[in-house]
Amino acid sequence: MCGPGDDGFEGETADLEAGIWVRGVDYLSGWRDAREATAELGDALRLVGVDTAGVRLRAASGADGSGVVRLELSAASAREVAMLARVTAARSGWAGCAGS
Repeated sequence: MCGPGDDGFEGETADLEAGIWVRGVDYLSGWRDAREATAELGDALRLVGVDTAGVRLRAASGADGSGVVRLELSAASAREVAMLARVTAARSGWAGCAGS
């Protein structure tokens, strides 16, 4: 797994001003979980050839302290991810479920 700044993706900052903080909620654990998930997702996208220049991943915490991954894609990268999802659905037999 690559360290921060080595993965080709933008972001990786905690958005401390994004909402109201509640005493007693463990936001840091959620953010750490989201940070690990962003690394996993970034690795997976890279493995399948998605252009990292069009992808932004950011770890955050939800209001309840759970981890949240924010994914921002360029139009080209969104089309790549959509194509990969369609291929996976077809291979898994889920192709008939979309758009029903």
